[in-house]
Amino acid sequence: MTETFDIIRTKRAVRQFTDQAISDDVVANILTAGRLSGSAKNMQPWHFVAVRDHKTLIRLSQCGAYAAHIAGAALGIALATPDPFFRLTVPFDLGRAAQNMMLTAWAEGIGSEMATIYNSDQARDVLGIPPDFVVVWCISFGYPAETAPRQPRKDGRRKPGEVIHFEKW
Repeated sequence: MTETFDIIRTKRAVRQFTDQAISDDVVANILTAGRLSGSAKNMQPWHFVAVRDHKTLIRLSQCGAYAAHIAGAALGIALATPDPFFRLTVPFDLGRAAQNMMLTAWAEGIGSEMATIYNSDQARDVLGIPPDFVVVWCISFGYPAETAPRQPRKDGRRKPGEVIHFEKW
């Protein structure tokens, strides 16, 4: 098994973080992993706003119904783009960039979780983003807080034979 596959296999959602800061070098690597992501026609339809200020992270956490984890993060990265639904590929491309950043962080022992930003106007105001951009997603990053090991979900991941097909369905 390759190291890359092991990182993918072990990646989990983390919503509770320690107070430990993330080094500048690691933050730069996370952001670069997103920047280097592939995109349809190499359009690179993104801007990333990296946030470390605790007060700003709290304000961002109030922009989505399930975004509370952002408040406790050491780093939040908002994904800003022109209308993400103008082209069907934009949400896919943002997902690719987000996954690159999240896997890079996981390789450094840093957890992360996506948050849907339901109040894009508020997030744009908090971050000073130009009015022709929207923020639909934000990622929280931080070192995982020590918690009791969580039991795997009873239903877990679907079995390969349930989702993988060769040649035909």
